[in-house]
Amino acid sequence: MGMLASVVLIAVGVYLALLLLLFLMQSRLLHLPGVPGRSLDATPAAIGLNWEEVTLSAADGVKLHGWYLPAPQAEHRTVDRTVLFLHGNAGNISHRLESLEIFHELGLATLIIDYRGYGRSEGKPSEAGLYRDADAAWHYLVEDRKIPPQRVIVFGRSLGAAVAAHLAAERPLGGLILESAFTSVPDRGAELYSIFPIRLLARIHYPTAEWVTQVRAPVLVIHSEEDELIPFHHGEAVYQAAPEPKQFLQIQGDHNSGFILSRPVYMEGLAQWFESLSP
Repeated sequence: MGMLASVVLIAVGVYLALLLLLFLMQSRLLHLPGVPGRSLDATPAAIGLNWEEVTLSAADGVKLHGWYLPAPQAEHRTVDRTVLFLHGNAGNISHRLESLEIFHELGLATLIIDYRGYGRSEGKPSEAGLYRDADAAWHYLVEDRKIPPQRVIVFGRSLGAAVAAHLAAERPLGGLILESAFTSVPDRGAELYSIFPIRLLARIHYPTAEWVTQVRAPVLVIHSEEDELIPFHHGEAVYQAAPEPKQFLQIQGDHNSGFILSRPVYMEGLAQWFESLSP
């Protein structure tokens, strides 16, 4: 066997090995509960907010951990809504204090949960599992807290946007906010790894743009042109797929801190969208 043939065989072997890894390791590549870590680094008390520990049970029995933050006192409230916050694919609820502060300043109550395998929640993350986790949080608000579904606003960021869109397609809500959303995992994967047949290998889909077509509530899509992880055209495509009524809020900054860097525009956009909702 000539040297060229040997090199070709080695290259083919490496390529096939990489295909196998991509096929088998998808969940570990996408779900990152250990980055930066599962331990909670802080609580809402660190920013002066009242909060309650919450333990939920998903439909398959997995125990989930979260926080419920009541709204400000009635005289300081401008919007009578409760936000269900579904975070991105890394970290845990203790890394989302800036968002909790923003929701509080807008006069909102908030429930934030860690998906299975994240933070103090039990289990191992999976696409079907995260959908169950969001559904358990919705049931908690509607059944345990007795909050009317039309007063529940589901907010999803990045991976959480896909989970939020799925929940909004399945359950009645007062509104849906999708920030830094991708159209689907295969779509983004094909952009990142163009030398591999990602769409054929994909076992995880999170089809945000597909789920959002089935939403029957007002939708707000938020995205930054400077987002280095999820390109702006994904947000535009999700917005185009959403039925009316819908709005698009463009912010500036990178994927993880755009909402902080664009805080004045971000806060004003959120406030105006909430004011546009039916009383």
